[in-house]
Amino acid sequence: MRVFSGIQATGAKHIGNYIGAMRQYVETQEENDAFFCVVDLHSITSDYDPQDLHDRTLDLAALLYAVGLAPDKCTLFLQSHVTGHAEAAWLLSAVTGFGQLGRMTQFKEKGEGKDFVSAGLFTYPVLMAGDILLYQTDIVPVGDDQRQHIELARDLAERFNSRFGQTFKVPRGVFPEVGARIMDLQEPTKKMSTTGGTPQGTVLVLDPPDVIRKKFKTAVTDSGREVRYAPDEKPGVSNLIEILSVASGTAIPEVEASYDGRGYGDLKGDVGEAVVQLFAPMQERYAELRADEAELRRLLRVGAEKARETSAPTLADMYERMGFVRP
Repeated sequence: MRVFSGIQATGAKHIGNYIGAMRQYVETQEENDAFFCVVDLHSITSDYDPQDLHDRTLDLAALLYAVGLAPDKCTLFLQSHVTGHAEAAWLLSAVTGFGQLGRMTQFKEKGEGKDFVSAGLFTYPVLMAGDILLYQTDIVPVGDDQRQHIELARDLAERFNSRFGQTFKVPRGVFPEVGARIMDLQEPTKKMSTTGGTPQGTVLVLDPPDVIRKKFKTAVTDSGREVRYAPDEKPGVSNLIEILSVASGTAIPEVEASYDGRGYGDLKGDVGEAVVQLFAPMQERYAELRADEAELRRLLRVGAEKARETSAPTLADMYERMGFVRP
């Protein structure tokens, strides 16, 4: 099947990004025709520093290869290197309702309380839909927070097909069964985030080992001492159990059982050590890749060429069926 997913360049990537998205990328590339995109165009919808965007775009590309994406198994590219994404977004805006965009939860959250809210922040779900639909995507591996955007992409595909003729596959989202929403270690009722979270509660993929251990050691848990998975009653402990389950490859019930009669201190220490061991080879590979920028750029050029070649027929069909005179 055809797989597509994208990830923003802004913000250092944390364990929630890894569990919710990157880990899925690595798994889905094995048996599918997989396309993954650093969505740098999405990254300019909020205030940003141009040099920071430039550097973080290359950082993220190197990190995606470091966590396990392989050039011979998938296609990785930068969104701005394939101009068809911006073109598709404009064409799809013709079948997008203003009210639909106004109901997007992330737009409300990111725009709340700000003096200036860009039009790009309002319309970027249409660009995301174009990203997905251009590749005749079957499945989209994403985190739980993207469910609403996937539904919009499905709706736009169906509406375009109904109005202009069969053009797009209608994709479906694939969400992780464990770790769909990793929470802030200091505020376990809020999702982990590099922009809206706490520094001590956000575990970055590239954090040094001692920093990772310290963040887990100081994680906020709950009253009592029972290590039990109950997200509504014990969000802090449940968050740690989910992270340990992923990092160690152990099912949640087995993690719970292993702490029978033990306290939160043991759990925090074990989670920290498991995450250190999980990230160690990724960090080593990242350092190698980021040091060879010429090779990194070459890989991205190859990826963009394949992405342009793959998406071009769908973009051409969109123009033709919408009635444009082609050159």
